[in-house]
Amino acid sequence: MNNQTNREAVIVRTSVVGIAVNVLLAAFKAAVGVLSNSIAVVLDAVNNLSDAFSSIVTIIGAKLAGKKPDKKHPLGHGRIEYISAMVVAALVMYAGITALVESVKKILDPVEAKYSTLSLVIIAVAVAAKIFLGRYVKKKGEETGSGALVASGTDAISDAALSFAVLVTALLYTFTGISLEAYVGVVIAVFIVKAGYEMISDTVSDILGRRADPEVSRRIKEIVSEEEGVLGAYDLFVHNYGPGREYASVHIELPDSTTVDKVDVLTRKLTDRVYRETGVILTGIGVYSHNTDEKAAEMRSEIEKIVLSHEWALQMHGFYLDESRKLIRFDVVLSFDIPQSEGIRIISEEIKARYPEYDAYIVPDIDITD
Repeated sequence: MNNQTNREAVIVRTSVVGIAVNVLLAAFKAAVGVLSNSIAVVLDAVNNLSDAFSSIVTIIGAKLAGKKPDKKHPLGHGRIEYISAMVVAALVMYAGITALVESVKKILDPVEAKYSTLSLVIIAVAVAAKIFLGRYVKKKGEETGSGALVASGTDAISDAALSFAVLVTALLYTFTGISLEAYVGVVIAVFIVKAGYEMISDTVSDILGRRADPEVSRRIKEIVSEEEGVLGAYDLFVHNYGPGREYASVHIELPDSTTVDKVDVLTRKLTDRVYRETGVILTGIGVYSHNTDEKAAEMRSEIEKIVLSHEWALQMHGFYLDESRKLIRFDVVLSFDIPQSEGIRIISEEIKARYPEYDAYIVPDIDITD
């Protein structure tokens, strides 16, 4: 069984456990809520039921994401998991808004609750069950890199806290006659809506394309830079096509004396090592030529001082001096604090003032990875 197949199996098993536990909890809580006229308990049951539906969507997403690549989708279907996570978030938001409406109705038109000893015991057991379920699901999510499972696990732990609040409210009413359950229902609803919003926000970031994991990007650059002859690794771009499906491209700087056959051997070696140590597939390795003469080194140092004197200029690389054509070329990484055209204009004018006999060809780069 390969890693992807094993990952899918773990996600499905974990989700099935979540469905079973949540359906049982929802059934018991719904019965307790109806018999005791408790809106807080009923809404807690609805919350558990929405969690069960979320797990079903997670299973469907994992199955669809596990489909093999085809001609229309050569990089696989992994991003479907992000869509399934969005559906889960929408379900959670819907449950939260519905709960909020019902809680407000109960505040305006209160109904007396009646809790039995058995109902209190059931709520207490539900709190413990949700804590264990949340930890289990979140752990499996972290192990498999499943955002949907991590979100479900985190949500379950939050649900345990909310169920505990319901238990405290029930005990308070039983022993003092003070009824706060409708207000606790509002609190539960707000937490559910908040959880849904955070899930949507996180998933949207995945779909739009978020910054690569700093540890992964730094490790890839370390691996590349460690190879003999490589003077630096730049412009790392990591593309995410679903959990466990990451592709990347990078530029390396090599002495201008390096022959093409050596470049070929080096790039193949780097591709193999990066994949073995990080799981990221390098789809392309570009090359910057590095001058080995003293004059170029002096100019590089001087121009780098000019460029990095600006706070918005984060890095200069890929410098090359073409003396025969009186041409200087390099890349500069600009922060998001300045428009690229403005930054390049300022740097170009300063270099022209310092080296009037040379033309500068400057390529602006984006601050994509750490």
